[in-house]
Amino acid sequence: MISCNKKKMQAFSADSSSNPFDNLTEEIVWKILDLLDDDPSATKSFSLTCKTFYFIESRHRKTLKPLRTELLPRTLRRYPFVSHLDLSFCPRVDDNSLNLISSTWKATLLSINLSRSRFFTNVGLSCLFVNCTGLVEVDLSNGTELTDLAASAIAEAKNLERLRLARCKLITDMGIGCIAVGCRKLRLLCLKWCLRVGDLGVELIALKCKQIRSLDLSYLPITEKCLKSVLQLQHLEDLVLEGCHGIDDAGLSTLEQSCKSLKMLNLSNCQNVTHTGLSSLTNGNEQLQKIILAYGSAVTYDLAKCLHTFSKLQSIKLDGCMVTWSGIKAMASMHASVKELSLSKCLGVTDEGLSLLVQSHKELKKLDITCCRKITYTSIDSITSSCTFLTSLRMESCSLVPKEAFILIGAHCMHLEELDATDNEIDDEGLKSISRCLKLSILKLGICTNISDEGLAKIGSCCSMLKELDLYRFATFL
Repeated sequence: MISCNKKKMQAFSADSSSNPFDNLTEEIVWKILDLLDDDPSATKSFSLTCKTFYFIESRHRKTLKPLRTELLPRTLRRYPFVSHLDLSFCPRVDDNSLNLISSTWKATLLSINLSRSRFFTNVGLSCLFVNCTGLVEVDLSNGTELTDLAASAIAEAKNLERLRLARCKLITDMGIGCIAVGCRKLRLLCLKWCLRVGDLGVELIALKCKQIRSLDLSYLPITEKCLKSVLQLQHLEDLVLEGCHGIDDAGLSTLEQSCKSLKMLNLSNCQNVTHTGLSSLTNGNEQLQKIILAYGSAVTYDLAKCLHTFSKLQSIKLDGCMVTWSGIKAMASMHASVKELSLSKCLGVTDEGLSLLVQSHKELKKLDITCCRKITYTSIDSITSSCTFLTSLRMESCSLVPKEAFILIGAHCMHLEELDATDNEIDDEGLKSISRCLKLSILKLGICTNISDEGLAKIGSCCSMLKELDLYRFATFL
């Protein structure tokens, strides 16, 4: 019997002398690899199948994130067509490494992340930008040692579209001027915490880089002088002015025009800007979809009334602000279809006010009431009965919300994908109710002392899409 089976196998081998995968064209194999891009372990298994697959996978890979700098030489040899290189796990990247990268991938490299890398200078950057002429995205954030010489090297990247220079504290207006002249195609620029960049540098960017879509000027020592040019950018959609303490109502009132194309405005931590300055900055804008006023002036009736002018507004973030009753009533009467509302750490939020808001904006999908310590069962009852399409609810440290309220969440918010119940009274019965939220992918239960294995087991058996579970300081597992 055994000899008979051997003969059959030999016959089969004779008929199929070649590997069946050899019949697949390279294009088909590449299509298979495209489907595996989101699963690194699957891609690795694929490449280890045979030498042919190993070779094809090395030519197919476009994105690379090495774990150590010393692996770069071997990596360069194996993957000749990388277009996106992330070196955020490699803190020791020197000029020699950049020279090697630029000579190997000069025809293919489109983006590089050096946000956590050190030891390279303007010499290595110059080599990178001169050789890799196709670069469109570069992240040099946290380059605290980079100077204007590095900025002049960046100016060699004529096709650059996205540049991040957060915390490059030694770059001045002169360096930014070089970038403005050399990188005319910029669409995104982040200058957060570039403390030596002022009105002159920002104005040069606005005058030379007319294609800017996103501009982050957080914590820069700027005034309204540069904003006159910034607001003339016809394609500007995202403007971040967080922590710009030189901007105030008096200065903003001198602006002759606003930016009509603006879709997102961040004025967080701008304590000197009230409803008066906000009106001046956004006068005539009809496209605004997201506004962030966190840790700023109090949300009064006048400030909330300003929001009425934005008919397309979908996201409002007021974290850390003092919210008045008149301000809440004004927000409740808005006609815009608000999808996201953040009241994290806001003083003045009560059951009455929050209930009024959620009953007026039933389209809400994301709600953040973290540390709103005055709300009770009444608020959760209003939220769950009014906003049944919620996908995200963050309610850390809502200490007056009783355990019974969490049963309402599972009963009514079936579309929930994220729930942060850290430091709350939730118990096993609440978890059993929440287990009905079959789309739940993020669940945070840190410092929740009333839950046990029983409730967690129910979550585990029902919520198959769960990706993140936070059980910080959960005594049962100690």
